[in-house]
Amino acid sequence: MAQFTNQAQLSYNNTVTNSNIAVGEIVGSLTISKTAVNETYTQGDTVTYVINIVSTGTAANGLTLSDDLGAYTFGQSTLVPLTYVDGSVKYFINGILQPQPTVTQGGTDLIISGINVPAGGNTAIVYEALVNQFAPLDSGSEITNTATLSGTGITPITATETITVQSGPLLTITKSISPVPVAENGTVTYTFLIQNIGNTEASTEDNVILTDTFDPILTNVTASYNGTAWTEGTEYTYNDVTGLFSTTSGAITVPGATYTQDPVSGVWQLTPGSVTLTVTGTI
Repeated sequence: MAQFTNQAQLSYNNTVTNSNIAVGEIVGSLTISKTAVNETYTQGDTVTYVINIVSTGTAANGLTLSDDLGAYTFGQSTLVPLTYVDGSVKYFINGILQPQPTVTQGGTDLIISGINVPAGGNTAIVYEALVNQFAPLDSGSEITNTATLSGTGITPITATETITVQSGPLLTITKSISPVPVAENGTVTYTFLIQNIGNTEASTEDNVILTDTFDPILTNVTASYNGTAWTEGTEYTYNDVTGLFSTTSGAITVPGATYTQDPVSGVWQLTPGSVTLTVTGTI
């Protein structure tokens, strides 16, 4: 919606008088909205965006849609946290899939041209973007990107969408065995490395529990956590008949990852929080 003003002037007998200022509004016949299918993100995610363009008037043809892909200023540079996924654009008119429009990269912007919107109808543009190494990762971070629709005979209109970084712990686990090979009736150690690439701690309230059924069954089992000996029945349980080992709820906590942005390149780097659990026994 655009506002305009107008004032008239009346002259007579060398006298000039002005009218009041009339104010009007132009209501555009096109509206645009933008929605991210994913509301949160982590580095490496693929985000799907949907642009809806609705005409309440006549047809509009040959339009161009540009998306800044979340570009932001970093020092003297402009960083772009989203990377368009080549070939991902889908173009619909009144729900019917159309041939792919022309897609180019203009500076930091994604540009989609040759878009048509029928009279009284709607057009949808769907595309994907990869969350890259310039996306902020620390708690509370956001990516905000703006799409702008322009063309002959219309005032450019915009739509903005914001996604927030995923909050909470995100754990991975790897397991190793030593020694290899191990002699019959020998001692073996299982080492579990638990890492947290999320931006918050996995605390006692998260009820982290590790279970493993050892085969062959171990005897004379001992366990340690970050080098500190654990007590059976307190931090873990073990069934020497079934070989089932289980930590107790809340015994494992894992610090959140730390995130740093390189002051020169602007690349975000992640250092996982980690803990180590070792279980030793006789085969």
